[in-house]
Amino acid sequence: MSNTVKVLFFATMKEAAGRKEVMIELVDEARVGDVKHLLITQYPGLVKAMGSALVAINREFAFDDDIIPKNAEIALFPPVSGGSESDLPTICQIVDREIDLNQIATAITLSSTGAVVIFTGTVRAVTSRGDAHETEYLEYEAYQPMAEAKLRQISKEIRERWHAVEGIALVQRVGVMRPGIPTVAVACSAAHRDTGVFEAARYGIDRLKDIVPVWKKEVGPDGEEWVEGSYVPKAGE
Repeated sequence: MSNTVKVLFFATMKEAAGRKEVMIELVDEARVGDVKHLLITQYPGLVKAMGSALVAINREFAFDDDIIPKNAEIALFPPVSGGSESDLPTICQIVDREIDLNQIATAITLSSTGAVVIFTGTVRAVTSRGDAHETEYLEYEAYQPMAEAKLRQISKEIRERWHAVEGIALVQRVGVMRPGIPTVAVACSAAHRDTGVFEAARYGIDRLKDIVPVWKKEVGPDGEEWVEGSYVPKAGE
């Protein structure tokens, strides 16, 4: 018997395959490693990219020995560049509009809040560290359903580590952004500044960069390039 699955490609994988998605037929009990081999056979452009490819099955990270379930949605992407059960305010969003930092601060501020820590990343026009270069604009892309699920996971991890945190906001913008524009915002609120709220916000942005499937293409005078990370998620992340 066969198993028909949908495969989604993102960032460099999309460009290497020359398409956003494809339907493929697998034999029963096929594993992730089998899918990779089949895709390389059908799309030779993936050979180089597949070495660092991450895989998700039904919006959860998967690994070579994992069996593909029936009618699965499989996503292939490079290492990431990147609702709540709590009654406390939690915002986990992928957006294609301007990030309003004042609105975020207001949304996570309670009557008991005395400290709000906001981290925001912006597009640099000039990068001096490492390979110095200029940037005209960045283009961000996300595997949105999985990305928002991972943002919710991070918010839960923050609450488990820092019980004093009241509100949490994790917002990533996608689309084209020019220098000076905020691309991401991570905010945490608490009653006092010495409750771990700074550390919680730092954890949020670091974790977002590790496991949330968001990528950026950097475009400048010398050309364009997808910027990939190096972190490989572990089982259960």
